[in-house]
Amino acid sequence: MAVCARLCGVGQSRRCRRRQRQNQQDQGSDSDMDEEEEEQIVGQRQGDEVVAGGGGGGPDSGGATAGPSVACEHGSCHVNRGSLDRTSTGPPHPQSLAELPPELLVEIFSFLPGTALPNVALVGKKFRQILNTETIWRRRCMKEFGTKEDLRKMEVGGVSSRDLYVKLLHPYRHILGLWQPDIGPYGGLLNVVVDGLFIIGWMYLPPHDPRVEDPMRRRPLFRIHMLESQKATVECMYGHKGPHKGDIQTGKKDEFSTKCNQTDHHRMPGGRQEEFRTWLEEEWGRTLEEIFHEHMQELILMKFIYTSQYDNCLTYRRIYLPPVMPSDLLHPGLFKGTYGSHGLEIVVLSFHGTSARATKLTGDPNVPAGQLTLDVDLSRPVVLPDLEHQRNIEELSRLVLGVHAEVQREEQQQAKDTPATVRGAAEGACGDAGAAEEVEDEEEEEEEEEEERVTCSNSCQSGRSSSSTGPPDAQPFVLPLGVMARNEVYPRTCRKCFYGTGLIAGHGFTSPERTPGLFVLFDEDRFGFIWLELKSFSLYSRLTDHLAHAHAPNMERFEAMLCNMQSWTS
Repeated sequence: MAVCARLCGVGQSRRCRRRQRQNQQDQGSDSDMDEEEEEQIVGQRQGDEVVAGGGGGGPDSGGATAGPSVACEHGSCHVNRGSLDRTSTGPPHPQSLAELPPELLVEIFSFLPGTALPNVALVGKKFRQILNTETIWRRRCMKEFGTKEDLRKMEVGGVSSRDLYVKLLHPYRHILGLWQPDIGPYGGLLNVVVDGLFIIGWMYLPPHDPRVEDPMRRRPLFRIHMLESQKATVECMYGHKGPHKGDIQTGKKDEFSTKCNQTDHHRMPGGRQEEFRTWLEEEWGRTLEEIFHEHMQELILMKFIYTSQYDNCLTYRRIYLPPVMPSDLLHPGLFKGTYGSHGLEIVVLSFHGTSARATKLTGDPNVPAGQLTLDVDLSRPVVLPDLEHQRNIEELSRLVLGVHAEVQREEQQQAKDTPATVRGAAEGACGDAGAAEEVEDEEEEEEEEEEERVTCSNSCQSGRSSSSTGPPDAQPFVLPLGVMARNEVYPRTCRKCFYGTGLIAGHGFTSPERTPGLFVLFDEDRFGFIWLELKSFSLYSRLTDHLAHAHAPNMERFEAMLCNMQSWTS
């Protein structure tokens, strides 16, 4: 305590003086308590007498505790209550924070958010001195930003925890989390995190095609630190010559840009051919000669030419992971999926009422990033036939197309009912009361949809919720003959199947169309989709990396983000 008080520059604390007096007692002092404690005891007993109404007879010797006099239990003092000044009740209680001991103020300030501490320093000189204590800022760095590095070692090296918080972590707090780079149709996934004494932007890359269940690959794009000076330094990590000068600009909300100031570090001695070979090995894990499909070679070369022009400057927009709801069919989140000759792509799976939706975070020239690649109707399950009939693509098509025809009939009926509502609104029948009725109708429809969702999710999760003795019931699954799959190693059992649609389009996102297909839930971490028109199968595997500062605060914010993503590439 005394050491802490000296660090704060406000002198020795009262508690430390009490320890000194206690040490003097051990050395033969006649008094067993200090003056302040004696006054507190006397004042407390005097208050007890006042509460009791005063007076009260009793013996005046033998250590009696009630009466006009009190014998001190710890010494030979004898105090007469009648001669006491009623205003003398010991040291006054602290009337403000400024009167608290410095070590207690350090503890209190350590619990305040760092954004509030500058206002605390304005109170006075004592508070400003206490806020120079490294303990306060060390705890704020750990609490608010999860720094796990031993900050004491950093402080010995000349960088204080206060400078780390004030000059690095706090100014760049707005760029922490998940971001999607604006790279045309290709998109991407960037995760900005506090990593030790650095803020690092990691670009997440899918595994090499078609190994969808392999872990994600990471590549640093930039880093920010304070190792070389007393101010934050931004460095570009792109290229093969090591860190070099860069810059970060934060303008609009939920958006920031990076800029490289030394693009010569991105170039290679062998020119563009060597850069392409290196990029191809990192992106695909093989050479161009090993890719025999001519169309696939064209797509790869096109992606290299397009993305290489963004090595100087990039803009990022914030994205979120969906919040988790109790009725979700499975845990929402990020998944890697196979997309034929386009390779592996990243999607975010979310649940909206009776729908499960997969939105692309990375894309291709046909269906760009940000578009809704899968839309699954959880209220329309599909019961698979036996294995022999599952191998027949015609049998599977009959089941799925039958549900698709039913959905189209319902949509046509809703389209016929819509004009009547529009005419009624045009004639003035829908005034304020009519608008209120529409709101009530919408609320009723939402309640009905929620009931259907709960019912559907209960039936879909019957294995998880109603059976505590084992996993959900699994049924055999096999792909129909003639359906192409990039990864032949897919699960041979599934839990549930549902009708859904997948988005297909021509090059340049021309003539987009939603076509029917079958959503297959294998387990908590894997699902698949059979594209009937393309006779193709996509397998999706969960991205298991821990992503901090990533979840949306609420469902409304997440849905607004999805709408913005689609508008970026539409």
